[in-house]
Amino acid sequence: MKYFFLAEGWTYYRIWEMGGLWQENIWQRKPVIQRLNLGIIENSEILWLYQVEDAVLMLEVKPTPNLTNPVSTIGQVIVKRLIDAEATIELLNRSETILNKSPQSEITPSV
Repeated sequence: MKYFFLAEGWTYYRIWEMGGLWQENIWQRKPVIQRLNLGIIENSEILWLYQVEDAVLMLEVKPTPNLTNPVSTIGQVIVKRLIDAEATIELLNRSETILNKSPQSEITPSV
């Protein structure tokens, strides 16, 4: 598995694998991408940890549409650097605040 952190309010859009853009009709399924219940706060911004399958090479991410401000200064970003489990643990260890959000609870910071 590979991992990446994504700012709250952003979502993934297009996904690439070794042969190019992920094609569900060829793979016969969607790629495995899961937001985990762990996040960090960095520069006053919440970054959530996502897990992706090894076949994923990079992702296009973009801000989710905001009803109060539909015009964003950033259109989309390509995430080319997916990290492994060791790098993820290192980033979590260096973080000042770690968030743990279970499906039924509020965001609760832990150190």
